[in-house]
Amino acid sequence: MELGVRLRVALTDIVLISTSLSLLAQAGDNRQLPPISSTQASSQSSPSTADSRAEEELQKGTSLTRAASFAEAIPHLLAARGRASNEYAASFNLSLCYVATGQPTLAIPILTALRDAGYDNADVNNLLAQAYIGSGQQNKALETFQKASRLAPENEKLYLFVADACMAKQEYEVGLQVVNLGLDHLPGSAHLHYRRGMFLTLLDEFDVGKKDFDQAADLAPESDVAFMAATQKAMFEGNVSEAVRIAREAVKKGHHNYMLLTFLGEALLRSGITEGQPEFAEAREALERSVGERPNYAGSQLALGKLYLLENRLDDAILHLEAAKQLNVNNAAVYSNLATAYRRRGDLQQAQNMLQVLSNLNQAQAEKIRAAPGDGKAAYAGSGNAQSHAAEHP
Repeated sequence: MELGVRLRVALTDIVLISTSLSLLAQAGDNRQLPPISSTQASSQSSPSTADSRAEEELQKGTSLTRAASFAEAIPHLLAARGRASNEYAASFNLSLCYVATGQPTLAIPILTALRDAGYDNADVNNLLAQAYIGSGQQNKALETFQKASRLAPENEKLYLFVADACMAKQEYEVGLQVVNLGLDHLPGSAHLHYRRGMFLTLLDEFDVGKKDFDQAADLAPESDVAFMAATQKAMFEGNVSEAVRIAREAVKKGHHNYMLLTFLGEALLRSGITEGQPEFAEAREALERSVGERPNYAGSQLALGKLYLLENRLDDAILHLEAAKQLNVNNAAVYSNLATAYRRRGDLQQAQNMLQVLSNLNQAQAEKIRAAPGDGKAAYAGSGNAQSHAAEHP
């Protein structure tokens, strides 16, 4: 089967999935702050001079960041910077929020300032690498990431975070370098094998990549990532019924991970179900559960919006599609479905606005394909076909 066909059945929302996984994970991990060394003490405000209001703002901003309410956290963290006792927490969390909300150029100077102040640790370098990827500075991203890797070579999450940032920006070759470096240090990582399978497939090497999907499943049998790898492999092979079977088995066995719930809902929709069938209700339940568990996960918001659109529940569809748009502004499927929903509701100007954004995204994709060196053009072209086809068919 050619890559374009595989992608049409498997890749609607991988960008949304990866981005959500990475940033939500980092928000959850940012609970233990590194100790402040004597060389770093000068960059901190003393408790006696710390502003009590700033401390409250820092606490609010940190809580919102951990809850993945990134946009809401920003004003609180801005108010805390330079006034709270823990400048590292305020600056790092603010940078994370900027990266999460698609503003990497605002994060870069904050993170470089942290490094200059003595916080030249793996976490700062890793987040800075993601910011460089988001701003299109791939050489700086690799250099900074390699430094993070040297500082913490066996920290699996550092590789996963940067790999997911590469996926979000369609920098598949850079992402492949990242996971290969990770597997040099952690050859038994199921998550890294899963990512490598994704990158290889996107680079038109599915026959090689499917071995990584199998390895991911073998290394962590009966785990969430094992079911995710098996489901994606089936989707890439065009075997939608097998993808449904695997995702359904995962949920039946108690794997109620929001990703797997979304995979199940997406696979059921792709199988051609129609409103009124038991499978349609099953897809709705899976996607509603996923959104309920992680409302900041763009993939399930988009999938649920598409399902409601099939039911002609236009207000509900628009609500979830707009949420997906806020979480990931560069996914073509969001705008295509929003255009349909607004048109059906009679909001013709809004529909036209969505189509204009879609046209701009397609033009940007075409420019990226033209600029891609050598064989990379084919991989980017395949990915673009997947996005546009997925926008037409849930």
